[in-house]
Amino acid sequence: MATTYEPKNILITGAAGFIASHVCNRLIRNHPNYNIVVLDKLDYCSNLKNLLPSKSSPNFKFVKGDIGSADLVNFILLSESIDTIMHFAAQTHVDNSFGNSFEFTKNNIYGTHVLLEACKVTGQIKRFIHVSTDEVYGETDEDAVVGNHEASQLLPTNPYSATKAGAEMLVMAYGRSYGLPVITTRGNNVYGPNQFPEKMIPKFILLAMKGQPLPIHGDGSNVRSYLYCEDVAEAFEVILHRGEVGHVYNIGTLKERRVIDVAKEICQLFSLNPDTYIKLVENRPFNDQRYFLDDQKLKSLGWFERTSWKEGLKKTMEWYVNNPDWWGDVSGALLPHPRMLMVPGIERKFDGPDISNSDSTFVVNNSNQSHMIVPTPKNNPSIQKPALKFLIYGRTGWIGGLLGKICEKQGIPFEYGRGRLQERSQILADIQTVKPTHVFNAAGVTGRPNVDWCETHKPETIRTNVVGTLTLADVCREHNLLMMNYATGCIFEFDAAHPLGSGIGFKEEDKPNFTGSFYSKTKAMVEELLRDYDNVCTLRVRMPISSDLSNPRNFITKITRYNKVVDIPNSMTILDELLPISVEMAKRNCRGIWNFTNPGVVSHNEILEMYKNYIDPNFKWVNFTLEEQAKVIVAPRSNNELDASKLKKEFPELLPIKDSLIKYVFEPNKKTSAGGVSK
Repeated sequence: MATTYEPKNILITGAAGFIASHVCNRLIRNHPNYNIVVLDKLDYCSNLKNLLPSKSSPNFKFVKGDIGSADLVNFILLSESIDTIMHFAAQTHVDNSFGNSFEFTKNNIYGTHVLLEACKVTGQIKRFIHVSTDEVYGETDEDAVVGNHEASQLLPTNPYSATKAGAEMLVMAYGRSYGLPVITTRGNNVYGPNQFPEKMIPKFILLAMKGQPLPIHGDGSNVRSYLYCEDVAEAFEVILHRGEVGHVYNIGTLKERRVIDVAKEICQLFSLNPDTYIKLVENRPFNDQRYFLDDQKLKSLGWFERTSWKEGLKKTMEWYVNNPDWWGDVSGALLPHPRMLMVPGIERKFDGPDISNSDSTFVVNNSNQSHMIVPTPKNNPSIQKPALKFLIYGRTGWIGGLLGKICEKQGIPFEYGRGRLQERSQILADIQTVKPTHVFNAAGVTGRPNVDWCETHKPETIRTNVVGTLTLADVCREHNLLMMNYATGCIFEFDAAHPLGSGIGFKEEDKPNFTGSFYSKTKAMVEELLRDYDNVCTLRVRMPISSDLSNPRNFITKITRYNKVVDIPNSMTILDELLPISVEMAKRNCRGIWNFTNPGVVSHNEILEMYKNYIDPNFKWVNFTLEEQAKVIVAPRSNNELDASKLKKEFPELLPIKDSLIKYVFEPNKKTSAGGVSK
């Protein structure tokens, strides 16, 4: 990811609303080094309680105000040194746009224009992400099999989508005329916790909870695509870091549902008879039959939909059941055709807690928002970044011990986990006691003294390598914690598509093909299961080597003590170089599977030749074949090459395996003519 963008100070508009609050909370949670300022006027569909997960973070600040106030926007950009804007603030409910369209023009077009002009004047913005909608494309043909792509014509059909298309034109113009670094997103329908119940899914859930009819506009045949809010928040996180300036990205799903089918599924969740509780009502003045997006461009950045419709709907239903009074009195929103903007007094209704941060409080004069810039600084103007704190499992292990030393060297607070990985209650106790920002799993069974042990101790191997790892990942996910998982690349073997000596390595997406040892089976099994956990970063370590040549777990130490060795090129991991990189990966919030080896391969003989040249000129060794090796070991060994190009792109300074061996292992241990180690 050579073009990865790293913001410092982000302004998120409208973040007390639905989607933006999930984005804000996600960025606060995943990127404690980002300073985030929220600007929201707290309209009827906003709620400060949506931001409670971020409230206590020292890198979070809330400003109550209107994006239509040029003075306020300029002041925030300058005083907070904003370099990135994520512009969500908008009127979005189509029903309202039919009743009060001027409000949509004021918020969606004029408000966007104010932001763009402030960006032009201050000249400090490096990213401006404008959040638009799939509705700007207009209606999709019912028989279309390919969705609207980002270059499709904009043909809005209602006042809401027309104002969003107009705002897009301004964004595009400022990008071209003034060189503003703009990115535009167009998304499908989003659902999930915290959504104001004027939208269909939360409205239907609340009505079903009350045992009241579910009103459907028209005949309910309209088709929509729905994405769960956390998946959408992740999409914005990806676009923020990897999106290309000047481009448009659809945020969509190919899974479509008729409105009436959604209503029936919600009835089923509450054991209601759809024939009795679904009520067809008068349609909107115009109701697009279908919106359908081509989502391939965003997927090329690495994003994909994680939450199934069934899972997302169940989570949403459970949240509203547990939080029925989140919005207070919403009876007006539950009407078949609500006009929330026209209800006196609802625009500023809010009964949640006040939120600010430890540095300053913005005092806003609601009677005249064009003159509401009164910052009240406190004693400490600097923003205190929340400290990292690592919880490490595997204290008695080689990698776990080295991680502790790296933390000490870098000044990162850490504690070793006390609980057994397979005991959920013990892990929960560790997390509640330590309160970590990241969890590192360097625990696991490799065998005593080698993987042959696992062949006769299968229950113990499963308990630690599979049950323990999955339990830790699951608990971490519940607590929104990233888990760095040190896995293995010994789940592959050279094959016809990846022949020995070809230089073609196995990639992260390749499925394991080596089942020769029970150890490798368990590791391959747990890796596949962890693909469904979006909070895990899996690092495939292979034949680890360090500068400590006295450590019996060191691959070099092992082969120098063998009577005979095979001679096969393999990918390997130089821990002195790569373990600090894993700590940096945690800081960068890297996720997914990574081949965690130095680029290239090195053979046993090449390593032993280096050992002879640098360490012991009298060293000798004997080779034998794989067939001969098989007679003295219980389980076959994995031999392969892993493609490390993904890791190399993220860390261009990563050395090839042979160069790393010399720099980190053999040069520091090089024996002088006097017999000492050179320094």
